[in-house]
Amino acid sequence: MKPMGTCVYTPTRDCIRHAFRASGKRHLLITGSRGSGKTTILKELEGDRLPGVTTWAAPCRGVYLKNNRTGETAQVGIYDPAIPGPDRKMRPCPEGFSRWGVNALEDALHAPGDWVSIDELGYLEAQSPEYQQALTRLLTGKRLLAAVRRECLSPREDAFTVDLDDPYGNVGCVILASGLGRRFGGNKLMASFRGKPLIAYALEATEGIFSRRVVVTRHREVADYCRERGVEALLHRLPHRSDTVRLGLEALGDVDGCLFCPGDQPLLERQTVAALALWGANAPDAILRPAWAGVPGSPVLFPKWAVPELKALPQGAGGGHLAKKYPHRVALLPLEDGRQLLDVDTREDLSRLQ
Repeated sequence: MKPMGTCVYTPTRDCIRHAFRASGKRHLLITGSRGSGKTTILKELEGDRLPGVTTWAAPCRGVYLKNNRTGETAQVGIYDPAIPGPDRKMRPCPEGFSRWGVNALEDALHAPGDWVSIDELGYLEAQSPEYQQALTRLLTGKRLLAAVRRECLSPREDAFTVDLDDPYGNVGCVILASGLGRRFGGNKLMASFRGKPLIAYALEATEGIFSRRVVVTRHREVADYCRERGVEALLHRLPHRSDTVRLGLEALGDVDGCLFCPGDQPLLERQTVAALALWGANAPDAILRPAWAGVPGSPVLFPKWAVPELKALPQGAGGGHLAKKYPHRVALLPLEDGRQLLDVDTREDLSRLQ
């Protein structure tokens, strides 16, 4: 079991793009602690090729700002060792942000194209009212891709935010592995697929994303396999799908949402699961599902408000019952490859996917 609040899988450029586009948000903001990789992600998203500004600090000297489009550079911060505290030893230059910074943002506002980039927004920028006003105009007229220090981040309904220190939040995952395999003719989750048990692919697709994972199963061999790989497994004998949902949620404890992942989708990609979780951190009221050609599939991410109802599902019902009850709250993550959503019900399915 992964400790609460830790994260291993850093969202990739493509994962961020996928979740952001599906969200319909206007701006994309990358935040995180110093050294978390904000600038690296911004460059991978081609922010350095957009109109806008780039700022950087020269230790014990100052902070400098460059107009990305013209290449003009000016000093906007001065190193001052007399400033109290262990860090933030820079103070704004006279007319730094209020003149050079504002001019650069105005230039970006009137540049061709929809997108502009800022790397980064920090505490010095916050000390210039003129720069803040120019930034507000820029947010109104353009779409912004920016690296932002966390302490300078202001919530915006139209912004998709990726916190590289904690991109997915306190979201749990229940891997559903309780099927009896009647049509398969046995325990399908331990059947070999490309040299590994079928259940191994659900473990890999969900690894490093969630604050806590639990596999809910009726099969001891599945539980033993998961535990050997450090994944919590709950062995039970209850008959209904609603039982597995409730048991999984009870095992997770207090989470801000939960992804229910079938154990029999071997082509599901971890990047797709991460995109759902990343989008979930920006859409706390939505039920999120992947879809191909407009047809929704699994896994399904439910927000915190849905947890009490999931624990009290009608006998035999699954999470789909809640998605049908609240269709206006369901949002879809379009996939380019619909094979990710294929599951294994029969031995013929397994052979075809092989």
